Amino acid sequence: METQRINWYPGHMAKAKRQITEQLKNIDLVIELCDARLPFSSRNPDLIRLAGHRKHLLLMNKSDLADELMNRLWLQSFRESGIRTMMVNGLQMNRKDVLNTIDDLTKDLQEKAQQKGIKRTIRAMVVGVPNVGKSTVINRLKGNKIAVTGDRPGVTRSNQMIRITPYLELMDTPGLLWPRLDDQKAAKQLCYIGTISDEVVDLADLTISLLEELKEKSPRLLQERYHLESLDAGGVELLDAVCRGRGWLLKGNEYDYDRCCRVVLDEFREGKIGRVTLESPEGSRSGAAAGKETGADD
Repeated sequence: METQRINWYPGHMAKAKRQITEQLKNIDLVIELCDARLPFSSRNPDLIRLAGHRKHLLLMNKSDLADELMNRLWLQSFRESGIRTMMVNGLQMNRKDVLNTIDDLTKDLQEKAQQKGIKRTIRAMVVGVPNVGKSTVINRLKGNKIAVTGDRPGVTRSNQMIRITPYLELMDTPGLLWPRLDDQKAAKQLCYIGTISDEVVDLADLTISLLEELKEKSPRLLQERYHLESLDAGGVELLDAVCRGRGWLLKGNEYDYDRCCRVVLDEFREGKIGRVTLESPEGSRSGAAAGKETGADD
């Protein structure tokens, strides 16, 4: 059976990319978010290129859902590549630490303005792929809910400028993918974390792929969560084993695949299976080094 090719680039993304390109000329700092469970593939190469040589802060969001050791390895890898990086959890993020880092990154701009007797307002643009938590981070920095949030991709559809402090403004932008997802393994992993709409993929195929990855990367967590007697099964048989383990059966002892797919994906996205990272710095095609080529600021 031919594997479904995954691509998702709604019309509003093309429009948003044009707007971001135009508005970047007025931006001092680009704050990029990636998902800590997928630190390489959840970074949009188009956004990295657009940021160019502007000051750049990378926030590895949802770090509480990712493996702790891998968090440390990725943080070290990005920093060694010259990218100013912080590990955050949008819902419980340390607001003061992030604001202090922004101040440090833009210190030279403030000092130049002060020499002219001016207190300068810093304008930062928050960018990232869909469902990576941009609006949640902005709300945390603001201290109240002003940016619209949601647990599905495509909630933010237009750019909005939000004043965080008297001298800091953040522009919230729609989540952007790139028009052609050549790396289909990465595309499938983006589906796991909810970056790509579930409506454009075969959920059974997606769930089987996720279970196979979990069997490889976090076998103990998988076995415990779904009460699996062994990890010998693969493909549809693995889906069957999960249904048996959790009792997801229909009349006549038929497996409830719809419920299985829905719950497994939701539980992974919510961290209920456990803390899992899908990529390692060594295995991600030179990992964070890609950021150094874009002129990322330290």
